[in-house]
Amino acid sequence: MPVKRFIAGVVCPRCGEMDKIRAWQEAGQQHRECVACDFTDQLDLQAPVNELPTRVNQTQADPADEIQVVRLITKP
Repeated sequence: MPVKRFIAGVVCPRCGEMDKIRAWQEAGQQHRECVACDFTDQLDLQAPVNELPTRVNQTQADPADEIQVVRLITKP
């Protein structure tokens, strides 16, 4: 039987109780359950995660990112 550990500070998505979720890994899946309301959930650890495209993870330069000169006009 796998070791089930409580996760500090986690709130149950069903009942809203804090510090009632315990988690463990079994057969390549992450499991979690609430001891207060019997909520259960499992996540596949092998599934690829598709990252959302942002300006940080883009490899191509965007033409709008060109350097532009800004002139400041001051009154004498």
